[in-house]
Amino acid sequence: MGFAWREQLSVGNDVIDSDHKYLVDLINRVEEVLKTKNSKALPEVLDSLSKYALVHFSREEKIAQAAGYVSTSQLSQSHHALTQQLDEIKAEMLQAHMDWSSTAVDHFVSFLRRWLIEHVIKEDLLMKDTLKRFSPRFDPR
Repeated sequence: MGFAWREQLSVGNDVIDSDHKYLVDLINRVEEVLKTKNSKALPEVLDSLSKYALVHFSREEKIAQAAGYVSTSQLSQSHHALTQQLDEIKAEMLQAHMDWSSTAVDHFVSFLRRWLIEHVIKEDLLMKDTLKRFSPRFDPR
């Protein structure tokens, strides 16, 4: 059962929303790799998720700062904590090797889904009012 993007998660910025959609896609790929017990693909897809999360966090912080979002430093701190959480779960998944019971798969996938959804809801949606002052295509990079 894949993870689906919902319009309620939109922050109103095409760049950030596109990144979030791609992160959803990556989480779905992790789920598929775990469910098919594809141990060769797991490190690659987890690395892709980690690397893209860093790219996204950097891009999101630049947009927030350029838009005048007042809690950019809090957003940055949140991103740092999220990166650490992702590194921890990534290590846990890789340590488990091929010993992924359906319970373990559910645990890992649920964590990744919560990791993204909670970040979007608790942090990113707070930027929505600030970002509304700009075009949805606002990209100051």
